[in-house]
Amino acid sequence: MSTESPNSPEGPGPGTQQGVAAGHEQATRDIAEVPAVEVITTAAIHLMSAAAVKCGLAEGPDAREHLDLDEARRLISALAGLITAAAPDLGSQHAAPLRDGLKSLQLAFREASVIQDPPGQGPGEKLTGSVV
Repeated sequence: MSTESPNSPEGPGPGTQQGVAAGHEQATRDIAEVPAVEVITTAAIHLMSAAAVKCGLAEGPDAREHLDLDEARRLISALAGLITAAAPDLGSQHAAPLRDGLKSLQLAFREASVIQDPPGQGPGEKLTGSVV
């Protein structure tokens, strides 16, 4: 898909208004071609990755420095909401691995917590049920 302008053999310049508009049109076409399942799965993976880092699961010697259970709780709860809401539309092929990842994060959160939440009260457990 080309963004070339008919007025210029090299297309619009990046700083021009025409160049910006063409860039937006291209981005819109690119987004329109992505299936909803892929968009939802990508969003879930981003939430999972961020939650893993906040649970202290990042790689490297400074992984524990990124531990922030308050932020992890929010991310895991958002992930649980997304997976629970989208699962019927995703199908088991896509939803099952996301549910497994969510459960692993919920368990990692419990392991990292000094003060344990009661069963069913951990992050996202109101939507998924207790993981213990």
